[in-house]
Amino acid sequence: MTLTKQDFSAGLPPPSELGIAGMDSSRGKEKAVLESLAGGDAFGSVEPVKKPSGRLIMHSMAMLGREFCYAVEAAFVTPVLLSVGLPKSLYSLVWLISPILGFVLQPVVGSASDHCTSGWGKRRPYILALGILMLLGMALYLNGDMMVSALIPERGKQRTWAIVITMLGVVLFDFAADFIDGPIKAYLFDVCSHQDKEKGLHYHALLTGLGGALGYLTGAMDWGNSVLGRFLGSEFQVMFIIAALVFLICLTVHLCSIPEAPLRDDSTETKLLLKVDGPSEYGSIESVNNGYLKPGYAEKKILSELGKSTETPQTQVQTRMTVKCLLKAILSMPSHYRCLCISHLIGWTAFLSNMLFFTDFMGQIVYHGNPYAPHNSTAYLTYERGVEIGCWGMCINAISSSLYSYLQKALLPCIGLKGLYFIGYLLFGIGTGFIGLFPKVYSTLALCSLFGVMSSTLYTVPFNLIAEYHREEESQKEQNGGEAEATGRGKGIDCAALTCMVQLAQIIVGVGLGFLVSAAGSVIVVVICASAVALTGCCFVAFFVRYVE
Repeated sequence: MTLTKQDFSAGLPPPSELGIAGMDSSRGKEKAVLESLAGGDAFGSVEPVKKPSGRLIMHSMAMLGREFCYAVEAAFVTPVLLSVGLPKSLYSLVWLISPILGFVLQPVVGSASDHCTSGWGKRRPYILALGILMLLGMALYLNGDMMVSALIPERGKQRTWAIVITMLGVVLFDFAADFIDGPIKAYLFDVCSHQDKEKGLHYHALLTGLGGALGYLTGAMDWGNSVLGRFLGSEFQVMFIIAALVFLICLTVHLCSIPEAPLRDDSTETKLLLKVDGPSEYGSIESVNNGYLKPGYAEKKILSELGKSTETPQTQVQTRMTVKCLLKAILSMPSHYRCLCISHLIGWTAFLSNMLFFTDFMGQIVYHGNPYAPHNSTAYLTYERGVEIGCWGMCINAISSSLYSYLQKALLPCIGLKGLYFIGYLLFGIGTGFIGLFPKVYSTLALCSLFGVMSSTLYTVPFNLIAEYHREEESQKEQNGGEAEATGRGKGIDCAALTCMVQLAQIIVGVGLGFLVSAAGSVIVVVICASAVALTGCCFVAFFVRYVE
């Protein structure tokens, strides 16, 4: 059904009233006309239709693929870097380049996706591009040595180029894998109702844990002596083939999961009237942007009828959005957004402090091995055994994260988001504290299950709160008659700002913990610091983070 201009104008006040409003220059009459349009059923905010659970699971497959690749990187990147002869002095550089780039550029990508006018939607073009970069990074760091050997015949240059290509692959993979989380979350927020957002975030955490567990289990297998390993040359090539196939399948399913309504240009909106192809077809309303009417649509329509300028503050912000304006928009975000970002930073700092050094902690502290001993010595073999058991601990963490994300659904009505947030930090702080005080094999492996509680909490609760804040802002906007202050912020920027805290935590951990370990002379200080930071985070989420009633 298409409403013609005559049909549409039938719902407007008589022309005489509009003439009086123009002659009197009375903004009250004009505002009343706008409010009558905005308040009707046709132009009210449109809640997206409820999504089937299967669609939400398909949407979450990207997290399974991403975490599978992350687990492969955690299992193989250190052996790969050692095999190409990377100097120890460059280790910190490898791990710092990606988070620094991510921290600087993530909000820019978030803002760009907020204003993307691709016919495929706002978020999916960026998700596809970052997915391709992830595959390219994996190809470089897992196959870089083989590629260099095939392309460069001079043995003297092979080692240098192998180091350069492998480092580039690690940085590119980390950069893209960290970046892709923001657009995936913003994509979920754009196309789902509030209830589906909560359900979708739980599925995200569930499949994130499942992907990590599958990745660690796959990496623990001896692929070098398998038929595939002998055919392809080494276990690194086998893992690349498996990880690339898993990620490609998951990414394809994700991109085909839920349609996105494209963001319309303002020039298009001023020419087109309301067009409905079906009563419940998603994205069938021309002026609806992913389930919600674009702000200012009705206003621009009636102002164009009155012969007035159709440029609104929001379109002005969009046209002059630069890096400087973007940073200003982020810094000027409401205080409760800033507090949520700080709590997220505290949580990820504690979590990464423990996770990045956990296998080394198992080898040195729990098994009393020595990574610097000769490779054929008992001390070094004992250290390697501890690292292997540490990988199984990471697998327990991933399985626990997946199971706890399912349990969160039952706990949420009882204790709310505040209780879930507080419990996640508290259990992680207590668990890491006990591991530091009593470094025994079986107790440490058992307490690894508490790492999964923290992991699931960090992947769900902060983004649930972001969704609550957005819903609160939308309801306030409806109460104010559709008027809202133009801040230049969108869902993409808010998700990107939250995800930036992960990169900032990586920078803090990469720079700070090395000095702590050198000063203390033992990696046990890492676990104690992780416990202290997590317990500090308990206080912060209890007293400073705002929860929507």
